[in-house]
Parts: sequence; structure tokens; C-alpha cells
Amino acid sequence: MNVAFFVALRYLFSKKKSNFINFISAISVAGVAVSTAAMVIVLSVFNGLEEFTRSLYASYHADLEITPVKGKSFPVDRGLVASLSQIQGVQAVTEVIADDALLRYKDLQLVVKVKGVSENFNQQYPISTKLVGGTFALKQEGAPRALIGIGVQMQLGIDLANDLEPLVFWYPRKDRQVDLANPANNFQQRLILAGGTLAIEQQFDQSHVLVPLEWAEDLMQYKQKRTSLEIKVQREEDVISVQKAVQQLIAPRGLQVKNRQQQQESIMRAIKIEKLFVFVALAFVLAVASFNIFFTLSMLAIEKQRDIAIFIAMGALPRLVSNIFLVEGFFIACVGAFTGLALGLLICLLQSYFGLVSLGIQSSLIQSYPVVILWTDFVAIGLVTFVITFLASYAPAWRATAVNVPEQL
Repeated sequence: MNVAFFVALRYLFSKKKSNFINFISAISVAGVAVSTAAMVIVLSVFNGLEEFTRSLYASYHADLEITPVKGKSFPVDRGLVASLSQIQGVQAVTEVIADDALLRYKDLQLVVKVKGVSENFNQQYPISTKLVGGTFALKQEGAPRALIGIGVQMQLGIDLANDLEPLVFWYPRKDRQVDLANPANNFQQRLILAGGTLAIEQQFDQSHVLVPLEWAEDLMQYKQKRTSLEIKVQREEDVISVQKAVQQLIAPRGLQVKNRQQQQESIMRAIKIEKLFVFVALAFVLAVASFNIFFTLSMLAIEKQRDIAIFIAMGALPRLVSNIFLVEGFFIACVGAFTGLALGLLICLLQSYFGLVSLGIQSSLIQSYPVVILWTDFVAIGLVTFVITFLASYAPAWRATAVNVPEQL
């Protein structure tokens, strides 16, 4: 066995002359353990929130979305849709026209996101289970109907049973000069009845309205242009390969295709940045806790001066002496780190299965904090613990070699 390793192991478990050193050693282990457990728990909660956000947006975001590189819309012909449908792995292609419009209902009004979709839209994101009122259909008895978010309904007080009071949409006209004398002539106005109410996610619920593609095309005067094409992939594991095939097909047209994660890029980036800052903050807490290792090794070096003098008299080099205390600090950190990792893992598993800590929000889609345990977090925490421990142990380990040998012997 390596001499430094053997001696450090003996020092770790041997009874110290001063009980205060034992006390400081226990505090060092506890500090590293608590800090490590906190990092595991917090990072796992952030992973859970990220996964929950991704699944939440998946309820109304397609597997792949084709959009123009520049501008808001692009021309779509039957040939393009047919070519996309023939790509292996593609299940459905949905045409979309989406833009902001002013919605008026009785004396109230609200700016909403109007999304016109073709008839196969429910294949892209099966949201029929999110219906909380009315009928899930964009057409009833041949007449167009709108599916509105529950937040839109509540803000405007829309009565689904009142067929005498339609939704009135206003959209800027594109086919004429601006009429300053009569501003109302600058807007296209169309009526439609509300058919059903959806409760999906706050962003959707507060501002989105789904309408038939032809009706949106008439309101916004898009003709054969679309703002996006949404693609449903047969198998989730084939998304990347299908995305590459689609990109090769549409690249000459100045179009781009994004998968579901890329569509939520800004939100996912915000969560990752927040997670990074929390990780750095907890690493500083771990660094503060590691100061106890510094004091423990410093006091241990003072207590073991006679042993050090004997090692040097027997021919031990200063590097061996410093290695003993570096390994001692590493042992203390390992005990604390493994204890903290195990404790953090246990708490996360209990939270995952039993939901010990509740969000405290009765109307929330989830009742307790979600957790997702990733092995990469354990690796990152282990590396940070090793680096901080080495830095905390280096100074006392080096000072331990400055022993007056004749005086100690």
C-alpha cells in the first residue's frame, strides 16, 4: 500500500489527542455532506422542472416545425406537402397560419394568437383530452368553429351556449392603402362562433384561439402562404433523422426545420442558465464548508509534528509528508461527499415516489416538486468536490513539511 495512503488512513480513524480536532473533523464531514446533498436535490429539482416544461409544451408543439429563415410566411404548394409526406418516418403534415389579431366579444376585447390549422391538426398534438367545455371540432354542421383557451374565455366572458353572439376578429388589411379618414376600413373583420374551450398550459390558455385553416386564410389574406408546416413523426427516436431529411428537402426554399426542443430554445436556455447559477452558488457554499477541512488539517499537522519529524529523519521527502495530508483531506471529502450523494439520492427518490414537498398550489398541474436524477450531475458534483478539497488541503499540507526536526526529536 502507498505510504501516504496508509498513514492518512491511520490518521483518519485513529483517536486524536485533542477532542477538538475530532469535533472539527466531524463538522468538516457534515459540512461537505450537507452541501453535496443540497446540490443533488436542487439540481434534480431543476431537471424535473425542465422535463415538466418540455412535456407541457409538447402537448401543443409538433415534433418538427418548418418556418422561413427570413420573414413570417412562405408559399406552400401541394407538391411540397406531398414530398414531405413521402419522407420515411413522417406520419402527418399540417399546414398552419398563425398571427396576432384583435378579438372582440360584446363590449370586451383582447389581442390573441389566432392559429389556423388544417383538418389533421389533432394528429400533431392530441389535445382533445384537454377539452373542458363545448365540442372538440373546428367545424359543426359545415360551419367553422373556434377552439379557445380557457383563459381567453374567462377574460372575455364567452358563453359557448350563446350562438347569437359570435367572436369578432379584426386583422390589418393588406389589399388597400391606409384610410386615415375611416380607420375601421384598415381592418379585415370576420365572425366565428366559439365551439369549445381548451385547458392546456397558461401561455396557450391566456392567448390562443384555434380556427380552421381556410377561415384564417380569409381573415389574414395569406392566400397560398403559410407561417409554418408542422410534422408528426411516427416514432420519437426517428425525430433527428427525419429532421435531417426534411432540412435537405426544404433548404433550397430558404426554410428551416426545428425539433420540439429547438422550438422551446429560449425557455430551455433560461432554465439551464438558472441551473448553472444555482450550481455555482452551491459550489461556493461547498467551498465555505471546506474551510473546516483547512482548519482540521492545520491542527492535525500541529499535533503530528513529532511523527512528521520521525518520517523526515528516516529519509522521507517533503513531498511524501505533504501527500499524507492531501490524502487525509481527500478522505474527509470522500466520506462527506459519498454521504451527501447517498442522502441526496435518497431524498430525491422519496420525493419522486411520495411527493414529500408540495408546491402548495391547489390549481397546479402537479402537486409536488418534480425531480429527475441525472448521473451527469453526480459526476459534476464529484469533480467540484475534488477540486475544492484539493485547494483547501494544499496550504496546510505544504506547511506540514516545515517542521524543526531536532526540536521535535
